[in-house]
Amino acid sequence: MTLDQIIQGCKKKDAKAQAELYKRFSGVLYAICLRYSPNRVEAEDNLQDAFITIFNKAEQFKDKGSFEGWAKRITVNTVLQKYRKQKVFAIADEAQIEDTADQEISDNGLPLDYLLGIIQELPNRYRLVFTMYVMDGYSHKEIGALLGISDGTSKSNLARARGILKTKIDQYNNNSV
Repeated sequence: MTLDQIIQGCKKKDAKAQAELYKRFSGVLYAICLRYSPNRVEAEDNLQDAFITIFNKAEQFKDKGSFEGWAKRITVNTVLQKYRKQKVFAIADEAQIEDTADQEISDNGLPLDYLLGIIQELPNRYRLVFTMYVMDGYSHKEIGALLGISDGTSKSNLARARGILKTKIDQYNNNSV
């Protein structure tokens, strides 16, 4: 089955086409869910929610642009909507942003599983902003609009996330020496 045939089948609510779409895209979409979720179980739940949304909105895909890009946006928005409902964001103003905003977290040859693990351990508000800004390249203005927070809150949450990650990376490096 070609991707176009699969998409057309999904638009008609064909279970075989939906299963094939899941098989083709679950890996890449699960990776997105892992970045935004606090653990693997919640990432799996988020993946299922994303696919339900993709299947329900398949007829809205107009064959313009990449289907994979469209599915990725649906996945990110589905996950963000879940956390937005949980009201995990604290309001901050520019004066509250710590000096850690300019700190960089460098690649110290850490195992990927360890890095993913410490990112997943971040409080939801910090993890979401960190992932959107560092991993997905959103600006603070875009993050604020998507999450319903101010630019300053986004910057503050990023600074705090970086500070927590830097501390954990430093601890790991000190224990490895």
